Amino acid sequence: MGRVHTHFRREEDDALRSGKLHEELARMSRIVDRAAPGDLVLSNESFASTNEREGSRIARQLVDGLVEGGLRVVMVTHLHEFARGLADEGRDDVLSLRAERAEDGARTFRVVPGAPLPTSFGADLWERVFGER
Repeated sequence: MGRVHTHFRREEDDALRSGKLHEELARMSRIVDRAAPGDLVLSNESFASTNEREGSRIARQLVDGLVEGGLRVVMVTHLHEFARGLADEGRDDVLSLRAERAEDGARTFRVVPGAPLPTSFGADLWERVFGER
């Protein structure tokens, strides 16, 4: 069994030694340097510190390289362009999961297979806090 590497969001560099994206890339570079075939990389919202297009491009190149190197990758992301691109290829080594919604929009709190959606359902929180849509 391989090792597990994690890349989760961190707070901003208070000393301003570098920007958030630079810090994320440096940490991911260290993971890539240590990783070996059979390892698992767990990533949560990586590259959300840049815009959708750039974050998606970085994530795609990274994931493609890791998978080609024999690693397994689990990534939680709101980078729709990235997630949609992988899902649209119909690869059998890609599984897209999303939060299940009932037909009336109510949350079920289950994660189910499904195509990536271009929304994070922020309107739900807005309605709950402000009582309006």
